[in-house]
Amino acid sequence: MNWEPKPDEQQAAWELYVELITRVATQDLSDHHGDEETALKSVYSLFEITRELLKNKGRQCETFSKIAIVMLNQKIQPFTAKWHPRQLAGAFSSEKECKAFREDLKAIQAVLSSYAGLLSEIAEVEDIQKLEEGPLQRL
Repeated sequence: MNWEPKPDEQQAAWELYVELITRVATQDLSDHHGDEETALKSVYSLFEITRELLKNKGRQCETFSKIAIVMLNQKIQPFTAKWHPRQLAGAFSSEKECKAFREDLKAIQAVLSSYAGLLSEIAEVEDIQKLEEGPLQRL
């Protein structure tokens, strides 16, 4: 497909890309750091952020909108739908449930990292995630 993103799509992609790569949604959460409830809230907050972008730019950003909506409805929503009720029921007080959450989090992080990479392409910026794997990691 030969597609040239419009400036509005590039801007929307950049804004969502920044939100993704600066959150636990794509960043490693080691077993001994952070907490599950905060991680779940961070992933869930992507709904509000993405909805705002869609409301503000969606009509001018058809391709971006399709990508963002699929990401929310088909990728993030099943994760949050599974873990929000468990969190409300006190699951994060169980070491076993915390471990299961972190395993699911790692799976959604891989998916969202791929979306972040796609958004960097739309925004026509270098994918900073790739820099973390190279020489900058040693700094």
